[in-house]
Amino acid sequence: MSGTKSGGHADDPFQEGGGSLLRQPKAVWATAGASVVAFMGIGLVDPILPSIARGLHASDSQVSLLFTSYFLITAFAMLVTGFVSSRIGGRRTLLAGLALVVVFAALSGMSGSVGELVGFRAGWGLGNALFVSTSLAVIVGAAAGGSAAAILLYESALGLGMACGPLLGAILGDMKWRYPFFGTAVLMAIGFVAITAFLKEQPRPARKTSLLDPLRALGHGGLASAAVAAFFYNYAFFTVLAFTPFVLDMSPYSSGGVFFAWGVLLAVFSVLVAPRLQHRFGSLKVLGGSLLLLAADLLVLGYGDHTTAVVCTVLSGALIGLNNTVFTELALGVSDAPRPVASAGYNFVRWFAAAAAPFLAPRIEEWTDLHVPFVVAAAAAVAGAGIVAVRRRTLTIEAAEPAPRHAAQDGVSAFAN
Repeated sequence: MSGTKSGGHADDPFQEGGGSLLRQPKAVWATAGASVVAFMGIGLVDPILPSIARGLHASDSQVSLLFTSYFLITAFAMLVTGFVSSRIGGRRTLLAGLALVVVFAALSGMSGSVGELVGFRAGWGLGNALFVSTSLAVIVGAAAGGSAAAILLYESALGLGMACGPLLGAILGDMKWRYPFFGTAVLMAIGFVAITAFLKEQPRPARKTSLLDPLRALGHGGLASAAVAAFFYNYAFFTVLAFTPFVLDMSPYSSGGVFFAWGVLLAVFSVLVAPRLQHRFGSLKVLGGSLLLLAADLLVLGYGDHTTAVVCTVLSGALIGLNNTVFTELALGVSDAPRPVASAGYNFVRWFAAAAAPFLAPRIEEWTDLHVPFVVAAAAAVAGAGIVAVRRRTLTIEAAEPAPRHAAQDGVSAFAN
């Protein structure tokens, strides 16, 4: 996987059924639309973190727990989602996830303390995990025109949601910090109604997934190496997402604009650029290079002036988009475990870093100064690159023959799964 190249368009996700991208059943559009909102929820609070801190009389480190609780629950939920969906079916799993998001997003908007808000975000994380982990499989199963068209639609929804989440948070949050949460609840309720109306139940897998299957899959050296490397990478990623808004200290509109541009680059490099770079250079070279560039970007972000910090924040979206795609391919292609099981085990490990970074970064700043959290994040990115380099043989042993494939072709989103 690291160095193999192929000719033609076998690895191009835009070839198969590309002309059918916009001619999809209503069920696909309903699920894709709800997916946009689900991904919006991840970055929704970015531009309003300072406003929430002021509104609830909380410290930066307390407000950062909004990410920690969300992703800590998401990590554990990865062990549960396959267990649930293989028993009750994809449609019911989607609806259960949407219902939880609607309830907990609305409760988040009514929070009277930062403790309540952190708790409600945890419930939101469970709902989002159930929905996001199931939505891609449902879209592929219901789509017309081939899987490539369906995957492109899904990843477009991912990018649109990641880009628009901060923008919606800024627009509604500029009026009142509670409004983005109510807005998300309304949009997800619309998604619930649309999926109820248009999506039929999907076929259930022949074999039910157990709670321990993802943990057993981590016994494979290659998958374990990819998961640990991704853990360090995700620490760097979520230092940018959860800590940088406090550093930029901008108005909700300005912060939302910065993270909108960040999300656009993330989407473009994940969907358009990563497959082409992998095809030319190989997955591991792209991954190692992008991790080292991310480390350099974080150091400049931490020590530069305000304008430099804004530019580096936006540019980090491109590197994060590359890393998300390649890491997912490694996780899915390096072992012989079924892809949903391998994905669950991999994500169980890496999402702990998404919970740790928002918790630790503001505390490191309190113990030291503003620069050190970015030094730690840069060191984490370098550690990830080091693991990829040292474990190169293990990471390629199972996937040495096939040409690099875009994560979409593995049926799993580069970010969400």
